[in-house]
Amino acid sequence: MPLYEYECTKCGGVLEALQKLSDAPLAVHENCGGALTKRVSTSALHFKGTGWYVTDYAKGSKSLPSGPKAEVKDGKSEAPKPATDSKPAADSKPAPAKS
Repeated sequence: MPLYEYECTKCGGVLEALQKLSDAPLAVHENCGGALTKRVSTSALHFKGTGWYVTDYAKGSKSLPSGPKAEVKDGKSEAPKPATDSKPAADSKPAPAKS
């Protein structure tokens, strides 16, 4: 559940409340009866470092499958296309017609 901060417009007191996303915001300060406004605050969760990868927490000597990876272009992921050979082989000649 998210932790929300509220500030009282009457006394200036600040309080924190654990609420579900579906809960209505608090409106009245319990101590003085003043109106409450939600405060915008920074998150306590910080992501630092290079990121998470599948190999970061690999156990033992499990190897990951290798192969072509999807490319990202203009924010859209594109799966690799299978290689097709559009040219016929140079040494293949049509068989002569038998009569």
